[in-house]
Amino acid sequence: MEAKLRVSRIGRTPVVIPADVKVGINGQVVAVEGKLGKLQIDVRPEVSVEQADGKVLVKVAGDNKLVRSLHGLTRALINNMVTGVSIGFEKSLTLIGVGYRASVIGKKIKLEVGKSHEVLLDIPEGITAEVSKKQDNIILKGCDKCHVGQFAAVIMKERPVEPYKGKGIRITGTHVKLKAGKKAGKK
Repeated sequence: MEAKLRVSRIGRTPVVIPADVKVGINGQVVAVEGKLGKLQIDVRPEVSVEQADGKVLVKVAGDNKLVRSLHGLTRALINNMVTGVSIGFEKSLTLIGVGYRASVIGKKIKLEVGKSHEVLLDIPEGITAEVSKKQDNIILKGCDKCHVGQFAAVIMKERPVEPYKGKGIRITGTHVKLKAGKKAGKK
């Protein structure tokens, strides 16, 4: 009886290529180009990538834990690249605290988040930043999901959310469970 290969369910799913996106496969390099930019990735040798009928298929040869995880990972990365160059990715950050505000000055973000000085952060290439009129919301946009998320993490690290009053920088919509203060335990 022949052993059946176990493969990732995510990895088996083909990546559908929209009409305005071009995908080029050159050996182990996959390049994706669309209206918002151009991205490329080097694929590990355990994984092979093919393009057929407007879809990208990711295939593996072996059946061990590393190969199965690379199967799903490679497919997800290629899907994120296709989504990024056609639609783009967006992260929204909220500043909560008295006097906390942000502004965009040229290619820098200026943060006033309760420190003795203003914090200036360079906006990486390929990412655009917008600030709301009330200066309490930052919207980051870009075609590379990884870079947008990493820059959001760098901004949030400047003032992490404090667990007693909830002041700090957080991703819009996240809930922070607040701790009870000293007075909560006394009767």
